[in-house]
Amino acid sequence: MVWTLNDYPESMKNLKEATREKAIDIANALINEEGYEEGRAIAIAIAQAKKWIDEDQSSTQHVVPHPRGWAVKAENSDKASNVFNTKKEALARGQELASTNNTLLVIHRQDGTIEEQQNYA
Repeated sequence: MVWTLNDYPESMKNLKEATREKAIDIANALINEEGYEEGRAIAIAIAQAKKWIDEDQSSTQHVVPHPRGWAVKAENSDKASNVFNTKKEALARGQELASTNNTLLVIHRQDGTIEEQQNYA
């Protein structure tokens, strides 16, 4: 089973969109790559997504180059929370997260150097 944002388990319906998206990604990986049973994968995915999103969004956000385009990444995280085709899309998401969570947004150039910082605190 592969879930999408349009077709996901009923238990994910009340999650915030970003949390649901992360839970779907985690659940799909647990089932398809790790061989977990569906019910267990869903429960783990929801718990991990809530934890990951909360931790990710409360720290400084970075818009950084990514092999698949541009990413939004929390300062304390090894993984991108979102990946986009364009820097413009990543910047919009980074600004949304930084504004909602009253944090700093650091925007990087293609070479990884810092281009600009926007303070939403």
